[in-house]
Amino acid sequence: MNWWDDALHRATAEVILVGALAGLIGVQVVLRRLSFFTMALTHATFPGVVAASIIGVNILVGGAVAGAAVALGVAALTRRRGQDAAAATGVVLSAGFALGAALVATQSGFSRDLSSFLVGSVLTVTVQDLVTTLVALVVVGLVLSVSARPLLLVGFDRAGARAAGLSTGAWDLVLLLTIEVVVVTLVPAAGTILALSLIVAPAAAARLWTDRLPVMSVLAVVFAVGSGLAGLWASGRFDIAAGAGISLTATAVLLLSWLLTRLRPAVSPGAAGRTEVAPA
Repeated sequence: MNWWDDALHRATAEVILVGALAGLIGVQVVLRRLSFFTMALTHATFPGVVAASIIGVNILVGGAVAGAAVALGVAALTRRRGQDAAAATGVVLSAGFALGAALVATQSGFSRDLSSFLVGSVLTVTVQDLVTTLVALVVVGLVLSVSARPLLLVGFDRAGARAAGLSTGAWDLVLLLTIEVVVVTLVPAAGTILALSLIVAPAAAARLWTDRLPVMSVLAVVFAVGSGLAGLWASGRFDIAAGAGISLTATAVLLLSWLLTRLRPAVSPGAAGRTEVAPA
């Protein structure tokens, strides 16, 4: 039997790939304080996924279209003078999920298991899902590597970025669309709801341990992959949903990191007040 024919083998490979993907983008989400936007994006992706399932096309296509529309809309709204970014993303969050529920209601006897859209079903991923995740990981990794310094400058010194000739709006859009790609890619494994915990929790835990971006990225990937593997093991050992096991494990990593860093003695008298992020 081919190695890829075993569902557990495919699930193991998928959680490693999505863990690396979530860890990489999660650092940007945490540093730019885009957790609320990411949550809104996961909810807004839901109607696109449902619509794609209804008309019989790949759910990633539907999620990508819906997510891109949301990212573009939020980017446009937040650039208007006096427009609150939190208000814009809050409206998107509720409206997106409501639209998804409305689409489901129009289909009497809708046969697809919608819970898999919400919380994922990593044990049913296909080889095609693995290839999609691998391609997304390569693309996102390249984008973040090439754009590391512009994204860091735009995120922490917008005036300096403008003085350097960077278009802050364009770089914001690059980051938002990259987050959207990750969210959509995580749907088969983590669903539109639990994807947020895998993106944010490992990166937030890594942020507690270091202020250096490369180290933070490595730690976030390690924490996310470890959470995925531990959650997958827990799902088989204790007969719980794999998505829930992964989400709970990622949350536990964050809580444990917070506790350990609180107990860790300060390295220097000024360490407690240090907030800067070093690019390298």
